[in-house]
Amino acid sequence: MDVKLSPRSRQILEAIVEDYIATAEPVGSSAVARRHAMTLSPATVRNVMANLEELGLLTSPHTSAGRIPTEKAYRFYVDSLVALRKVTREEKKQIIHSCRRSGAGLTEILKETSRALSSLSNYMGIVVAPSITSDVFRYIEFIHLGPRRVLAILVSRNGSVQNRLVETDEEISPDDLVKMGNYLNELMQGLTISQARERILEEMKKEKTQYDHLLSQALRISKQAVSVERDEIFLEGQARILDQPEFSDVTRMRDIFRAFEEKGRLLQLLGRCMSAEGVRIFIGSEAPLSQTAGVSLITSRFVTSSNAVGMLGIIGPTRMGYSSVIPIVDYTARLLSRFLNND
Repeated sequence: MDVKLSPRSRQILEAIVEDYIATAEPVGSSAVARRHAMTLSPATVRNVMANLEELGLLTSPHTSAGRIPTEKAYRFYVDSLVALRKVTREEKKQIIHSCRRSGAGLTEILKETSRALSSLSNYMGIVVAPSITSDVFRYIEFIHLGPRRVLAILVSRNGSVQNRLVETDEEISPDDLVKMGNYLNELMQGLTISQARERILEEMKKEKTQYDHLLSQALRISKQAVSVERDEIFLEGQARILDQPEFSDVTRMRDIFRAFEEKGRLLQLLGRCMSAEGVRIFIGSEAPLSQTAGVSLITSRFVTSSNAVGMLGIIGPTRMGYSSVIPIVDYTARLLSRFLNND
């Protein structure tokens, strides 16, 4: 951000941002001087605050004598002022417990991780599962559900499970479904899901499938089973955000819920982070989840043993405790990557 501040202005801006994060109340000059033991008079602090307001870093709500930070102030604070604290021993324990659940599949681990992120931050935890198309195929199984209805269960090596209900052209017996599964498991062994999809399409073009009815059926069903539509997303703690005083207004509450329900928008935003390593911070309008909600998003990516990339993060108000949330997101992403690569 192209804003140059004197040491005094930086000190006062930092004090105002941190006080507002802690109290959600407009901050006055007397409170700044008193709480932070500054050797400055309230009048001097007031003059500096007026300058900060002219720079677009502070604003005055209604007729209050106090000031609150703007999005621009939060960005300056995060880029130049914030002192990140260390993740505590208790926080590490909770994160480790969520990432390293004995016998749990990837889906359950990611759900627990989103819960831990929400619990530790008191905001909303979000985890986007790695795209299954990059995972290595483990096996496929077909379960007979009734006339012309088959449940296809696709499992990858990292534990991801995709269930797909398939409508067939004709009735297929349970015995034939077992034979079809055995054939496909041999055909796709060692391939990624994406490669398996290509192999199926290649096999369907071959003349031999025209003479083997069972084989043709197997390929047609498996084609539907491996057509993954979108990444899986886990949200936890939506109600925690509504406990924040910023969202007591019914209109803003409705707007933020609408934003969370539109998972496609979340995935689109998070997709921008997949190629970038480290922690990404989107403040207010930088995170276009909602026009009026006023939320910030802190994310980091994690990587599986098959180099599939997922994303995790925390969503909260722009008045977020950045000094504690940023380290939690960073630590969780690095730890989850390590555990997934050791499996």
